[in-house]
Amino acid sequence: MTDEALGEDLSENFDRFIVEAIEHGCVWALQGTDGWAVCESETRPNADVIPFWSREDFARLHAQDDWAEYVPLAIDLEEFLEDWLPGMHEDVILVGINWNSQLEGEELEPLDLLEEFEQELAP
Repeated sequence: MTDEALGEDLSENFDRFIVEAIEHGCVWALQGTDGWAVCESETRPNADVIPFWSREDFARLHAQDDWAEYVPLAIDLEEFLEDWLPGMHEDVILVGINWNSQLEGEELEPLDLLEEFEQELAP
């Protein structure tokens, strides 16, 4: 994949997330002393979102302002698919995907993202 930063094309950023996560075998999130970086959904009232990125440098760009004390942490892709996404579904938490520097990006139901990965990983 490219070394370019995430842009304004949210669909392209989403596609990069899938491809790069599979390529690197992990996804990245921000973790602080109180847990994972979480924010309110822009698209669904009363829903929270945990943002994830396909690369450490993308996650690190967001360790500022409210998340200044947070650090990027890799999550193994298998663990993300088998544990995180089903758990987030049970907890009614959305997945933020490869948000750009303006915190713009897709917000998906966890099981919808799981289905996207399963389609990409299918033989």
